[in-house]
Amino acid sequence: MEFLTILLPIFGIFALGFIGQKKIGFDTKTISTMSLYLMSPVLVFKTFYTTKFTIDYLYLTLYTFALCFALIAVVYIIAYFQRYSTSETCGMILASSFMNNGNYGTPVVLLLFGVTGLDSAIILMVIQQLVMCTVGVYYAAKGSPQGNGIKSAIDAVRRIPIVYGGLLGAIFQFLHIPLSNSVKEAVDLVAGAAIPTIMIVLGMQLAKISIRNLAKAKVSWSLAIKLVVSPFIAYILTLLLPVDEMVKQIMIIMAAMPTAANTTMYALQFNTEPEFVSSATLISTSLSLATLPIIFLIVL
Repeated sequence: MEFLTILLPIFGIFALGFIGQKKIGFDTKTISTMSLYLMSPVLVFKTFYTTKFTIDYLYLTLYTFALCFALIAVVYIIAYFQRYSTSETCGMILASSFMNNGNYGTPVVLLLFGVTGLDSAIILMVIQQLVMCTVGVYYAAKGSPQGNGIKSAIDAVRRIPIVYGGLLGAIFQFLHIPLSNSVKEAVDLVAGAAIPTIMIVLGMQLAKISIRNLAKAKVSWSLAIKLVVSPFIAYILTLLLPVDEMVKQIMIIMAAMPTAANTTMYALQFNTEPEFVSSATLISTSLSLATLPIIFLIVL
């Protein structure tokens, strides 16, 4: 029950966006673009500017890529025995291998661990975004009729501003470039508004997802990989990495997050099993209300 008191406020903010989208109908793409291109880079800049870098961040990078490719390997094994087509396999990868570390995982970590854990969560979010806009876009494009994965991935990386926000913050910290009090206040205001904004955006995105012709077997496999296999593999990986105990807990919790909402956009853009990926996103987000408290009990 204690853990539900952490998740319910988060779902309350999701519900705010969900209801607003259903009742009023916002231009979700514009608001999502604003949060991605204007607010998130400022949040990431602040994190990279104020956080002292340690070897742990190299471990977090290795961990994120290792987890992603381990989950992709699991999908390929299932796809081989289930005789999935290339498009079905790529859709399964989108639904199973990328977790919602941004507008779900980061707020959860903030409520669980406070500001102390937020820095690690944001670093994981940035790395996860990099993985999604490269590996994720590659598989989305591979499953489309065009199959132009590598070029699309490169173009996507160039357009993702949070990477530049992180680089700029790291450069400012490395060169000891000071910020005036007024600039710091402006950065704090935008950074503080970023997380609740992207949470509301997720609620809006979920409101636009419809479940049609639900592929129950494929969705079941996807949910099992995303909500059960992913945190288990994350636990195994944390045993191999010499990082702080709290960081290990955050890594496992972030791995247990539901399917990333961005994968739905990729699936729609490249026409790679969009209905299946959308269904997996909606159902995994709903089920996480039951699965995450179990993960909290095991990990914390």
